[in-house]
Amino acid sequence: MALHCGIIGVANVGKTTIFNCISDTRVATGAFGSGASKTNLGVVKVPDQRLYELEKFQVTNKIVHTTVEIADIPGLAKGSTKGDGAGNKFLGDIRNADALIHVLRCFDSELLPHIEGSVDPVRDIETINLELQVKDHESVEKKTDRLKRGAKAGDKDAMHGIEVLERYKGHLENFNIARTLPVKDEDKKYVDDLFLLTMKPVMYVCNVDENSAINGNQYVESVKEFLKGQNAEILVIAGAIEAEIAELENETDRREFLNDIGLEEPGVDKLVRAAFKLLDLQTFFTVGPKEIRAWTITRGMTALQAAGVIHSDMERGFIRAEVMKNRDFITLGSEHACREAGKLFVEGKNYIVEDGDILHIRFNV
Repeated sequence: MALHCGIIGVANVGKTTIFNCISDTRVATGAFGSGASKTNLGVVKVPDQRLYELEKFQVTNKIVHTTVEIADIPGLAKGSTKGDGAGNKFLGDIRNADALIHVLRCFDSELLPHIEGSVDPVRDIETINLELQVKDHESVEKKTDRLKRGAKAGDKDAMHGIEVLERYKGHLENFNIARTLPVKDEDKKYVDDLFLLTMKPVMYVCNVDENSAINGNQYVESVKEFLKGQNAEILVIAGAIEAEIAELENETDRREFLNDIGLEEPGVDKLVRAAFKLLDLQTFFTVGPKEIRAWTITRGMTALQAAGVIHSDMERGFIRAEVMKNRDFITLGSEHACREAGKLFVEGKNYIVEDGDILHIRFNV
């Protein structure tokens, strides 16, 4: 289950710098980001120290992290939704994302002028939201027109669908985002196929200068004030300095660099974990001499579904799941010890997998 996150924002806010911090792909940055013509794609490992804790008790050939797919989407500007140009293409790239990382410029620089002439992250949030709202409004109107044909023929479901869509239309026209409209779960089916842009979960990354990496600055405070009450995830990352740290090959050098600026871990590690949490995802492990691997599932998935994430044959021929808790395996030191202590549990297909579970799937095909 690959998580696909889109990095969005207006031009010259440091999206590509953040992308370079976390991705296996390196892209050139500069003062002319507004001219970017394509979306950059990369993959990043989800940091999880538990993998290395497990390795202490199980000798293995390799460790395999779960990954996140990252798309660095070129900056949007006012009017991106008009016409059939690049702006519309980039909005299509946003539609393909599971979650959005909205990068906000919270630093001053004479060498990198802001596209609007001044730094104002709250204004930038409103600019992006407006472009996404306009596109969503267009999508809702098109579907409403389609349903009207069925409604004329007496289709009651189509009639009800129009009522729901009209609520979304009015909500968007009042400069609100789709995910804030209170709608019954059974009525969400009328917009599920639209993949509305403002329905996607969003976290905000305040890109600051090195001196603001720990405590933020006045720009960060303005963002927090604007988003107050929205239950929004807000992270503060000094993108430029973290990009330099990411270039270091030696882990010890990276750690010393972080300590020098007062950080315990890279902010981008927090970003990736926050993206995981944003989509209500969690991790389970498989442990053995060939590999120790992390797997991604949605919270609430069963053992049968988790087996399918590993391989479809495991789901098809599922017999049972042997489950150990991560903390028990580390405390007791081995699968054998867990079994002897009664800490290895045999579970059926309906067992709800918990974060950090170690699974061994028994199957037959």
